[in-house]
Amino acid sequence: MKLTYSPASPFARKVRIAAIELGLIDRIEFVPTAVAPAKPNDEYAQINPLKKLPVLIADNGDVILDSYVIVEYLDELAGGGKLIPASGPTRWKVKSDHSLLQGMLDSMLLCRYERMVRPQGLQWQAWSDDHWNRAWQGMARFEQQADVLSRPLDIVQIALVCVLGYADFRFTDCGWRKAYPNLDVFNEKMLSRPSVKISVPPPA
Repeated sequence: MKLTYSPASPFARKVRIAAIELGLIDRIEFVPTAVAPAKPNDEYAQINPLKKLPVLIADNGDVILDSYVIVEYLDELAGGGKLIPASGPTRWKVKSDHSLLQGMLDSMLLCRYERMVRPQGLQWQAWSDDHWNRAWQGMARFEQQADVLSRPLDIVQIALVCVLGYADFRFTDCGWRKAYPNLDVFNEKMLSRPSVKISVPPPA
C-alpha cells in the first residue's frame, strides 16, 4: 500500500498513528506529496481531484480517500473493531465525535490559509474568527468528556491528539492548554505513546 502524506498534515498524521497502533505501518510506503491553495498539482489531481491529503492506494490499485475512511479500511485489515467499534450505539457515537474533530481540523486549516496564504488586504477577519471559534468550542466540548479522555485508544482519541498537535504547530499562542487543562493532561499522556510522539509535526 502507498499513502500520500505530508509531515505537516494532521489528517495524514491520524493515519500514521492508526497504522502504527494497528501493526500495519511496515506494509505502507509513504509518498511525500505537496498540496497548497492556488498551486496546481496536476499529477496528484489525477489521483484525488480534491487535492487533499492523505490518500491510500491499496495493493490492487484502489484509491481510498479521506483519513477516516482510510483508518476504517486499516482497522478492518487488522481484524476489525480495534479503533472503531464494529457495531452498536458506541460505533455511532465514535463516528459522530470523529466527524466533529474532522470539522474542527477543517476550520483550523481554513484559518491557517486565511492568515498565511490569502493576500494582505483581502483577509476576512470575521470569517476567520468564526472558524477558529468552531474549533475552540469543539475543544471545550471534549474538555468535559472524561470518558473520551480516559478510555482505551480509539479513532476519537487519535483525532483529538491530532487537533491539539495542529494547534501547537500552527497556532502556538492560542493558549489551549491554559483554557483546557483536562485536554492538556490527555495530550501529555498520549505523547507517551511512540505512535503519537514519532508523528509530531516538525518545527515550522
